[in-house]
Amino acid sequence: QVQFVESGGGLVQTGGSLRLSCVGPENLFKIDGMGWYRQAPGKQRDMVATITPAGVRTYADFVKGRFTIFRDNAKNTVYLQMNNLKPEDTAVYYCKNSYADWGQGTQVTVSS
Repeated sequence: QVQFVESGGGLVQTGGSLRLSCVGPENLFKIDGMGWYRQAPGKQRDMVATITPAGVRTYADFVKGRFTIFRDNAKNTVYLQMNNLKPEDTAVYYCKNSYADWGQGTQVTVSS
């Protein structure tokens, strides 16, 4: 069972920022795109952002203009910079690619 490890979550006020990090095995990280996903209590897990090995990005409409995904291939790490956070962004955030299982995630809580 291979997982990536997420970190960087926390409690922040509306309008604040957080940067999430996700690190995993080099052999899996470099051969596939990476994605950030989130799941709020009682809701389905949604894609937030993805990035290919070449750096092509996609975003869910609800985070466009506020979140940025980027990767550091030398560190086997993908980041999610989250700005202008809203209470509806409160969720557990996960990172994954098609070769890995779901990890523990990192909790993001945005207070109003």
